[in-house]
Amino acid sequence: MALTREERERFLAEPHVAALSVDAAESGRAPLTVPIWYQYEPGGDIWIMTGRDSRKGTLIAGAGRFSLMADRVTPTVRYVSVEGPVVATLPATREQLVEISGRYLPREKVDDYVEFAWKEHGEQVVIHMRPQRWLSSDLGES
Repeated sequence: MALTREERERFLAEPHVAALSVDAAESGRAPLTVPIWYQYEPGGDIWIMTGRDSRKGTLIAGAGRFSLMADRVTPTVRYVSVEGPVVATLPATREQLVEISGRYLPREKVDDYVEFAWKEHGEQVVIHMRPQRWLSSDLGES
């Protein structure tokens, strides 16, 4: 059964690790699909953080759009998939790294992770996507 707008937005706002897909822009290649952390508040844009020169960052810049799919299997099998255009790509800030890390990591792990990632992951960008097309369903208990 499809989710209502409120249900799908509330679900997407939960801290799921999403599968990001973007056109690989190469003949004979399927879209690139990778797990990623994301940030979303109902009614807003989605943002992700990635390396400026990473494969996904380069492909997203070329395609101008991407999709995310988040799912769970308990207490019911549920998923939300969203696709849309990139509306901004900006240099990442340390504060954004803290925000997104705090969404996924236990509080006591955030500072060490941020310190490591800020030094070791190279130049990062934040890519904002405006949700345009949604698919969602709750398939009932697993």
